[in-house]
Amino acid sequence: MSEKQKTYKIILSGGGTGGHIYPAIAIANSLKEAFPNAEFLFVGAKDRMEMEKVPQAGYDIKGLWISGIQRSLTLKNAMFPFKLISSLWNARKIVKSFKPDIAIGTGGFASGPLLYIAASKHIPCLIQEQNSYPGITNKLLAKKVQKICVAYDNLERFFPKHKIIKTGNPVRQDLLNIDSKTVEAKNFFNLKHGKYTLLVLGGSLGARNINSLIEKELDFLDMQNVQVIWQCGKLYYSQYKIYNNTKDIQVYPFLNNMDFAYAAADIIISRAGASSVSELCIVGKPVIFIPSPNVAEDHQTKNAMAIVEKDAAMIIKEGDLDVDFENKFSQLVQSPEKQKKLGTNIKKIALVNATKDIRDEVIKLLNK
Repeated sequence: MSEKQKTYKIILSGGGTGGHIYPAIAIANSLKEAFPNAEFLFVGAKDRMEMEKVPQAGYDIKGLWISGIQRSLTLKNAMFPFKLISSLWNARKIVKSFKPDIAIGTGGFASGPLLYIAASKHIPCLIQEQNSYPGITNKLLAKKVQKICVAYDNLERFFPKHKIIKTGNPVRQDLLNIDSKTVEAKNFFNLKHGKYTLLVLGGSLGARNINSLIEKELDFLDMQNVQVIWQCGKLYYSQYKIYNNTKDIQVYPFLNNMDFAYAAADIIISRAGASSVSELCIVGKPVIFIPSPNVAEDHQTKNAMAIVEKDAAMIIKEGDLDVDFENKFSQLVQSPEKQKKLGTNIKKIALVNATKDIRDEVIKLLNK
C-alpha cells in the first residue's frame, strides 16, 4: 500500500480562539492532501467557536465540557474540577472509540484532557505552540508528548529541548505573493493610488481600545494624508460604520480578502496574537503592534517584543496610546527608510513552510 492510500486515523484538538483553531485546521488540510483516505476527528470545548468553525471546514468534531481557570474567584472556578473529570472521562471514551494513530494538539482547554489520555494510551502525540510564551495546557503536556513544534526561539525554558522543532505557525498560503497584487488590491478597495494606506486590524471580534484610538485620530490621519482600511470587528461595526467613506476611511466588520488587505497596505496596526504575528512576518510590511493586555501571561506583549527586539516592528502599549501614538505614527509615515527597514527585517523572521514542516513531523511519528 502506498503512502497516499494509507487509512490513518488522526485526532486533533485545539480551540477557544481562532489562534488555536485555524492552525489545527491547516494541519488537518495538509495531512488530508498527503493521506486522502485518512479519517479525521477534532475534539473541542463545548460552546466555543471551534464547534462552529471546524464543521465549516468540513471536519467532524466532538465537544468536551471544559473551560480554563479564571483569574478571580468565580463559580466557574468552583466547577473546574468537575469539568476536568468529565472531560477526561469523555476524552477516554472518544479515544477508545476512534482508536487514533496519532494525536495532535494546538493549545486551548480541550487539548489538555484529549492529549493527556492519548499519551497515557501510548498513542504518538505532537503539540504545536503558537506563542513566544506557552499556554498552561501545552506546558503541562510537554512531558507527555513526543514532539513540540514551536514558532519562536528560546522555548527551552518551558519545554524539553530534545522535543522542540522550530517550524513556525501555519498561515494562509495566499499571502506569499501579495507584492504582485498591490494595484489590483487598491482597486478592489477603491483606494487612491499614490496615497499612504493604513490597515487597522483588531481581530475578528474587534478591539475596543484600538477602535477608540482610530476614531479619535481620524482628523490626525487625514492631516497625514493617510487613507484607512479599518477592520473594527463585528461587535463594533454598528458603532463605527458612520465613518464609512468619510475622509477616505473604509470600515469593515470583518475582512474576507486578507491577501488584498495586506497587499493594499503601506503600514499596519495590529494586535499581536500568534497567528497575526506569523502572517505579518510573511507580509513584510511595517507594523505597529498594540498588544492586548487582557490575555493569559500577557503573551501578546511577549510575541510583539520578540519581533521588536529584532528591529522588525514598533510597539505601543495600550496605556501609552494617548501620549505615544501621534508621535510614533508620524515618525514612521515620514520616514520611508524606517518603513523599508522594518518591512525587510520582519520578512527575515518569516517561516513560510510551517504547515508542511509540521506535517512532515507528524508523518515521521506515524512511520515510527
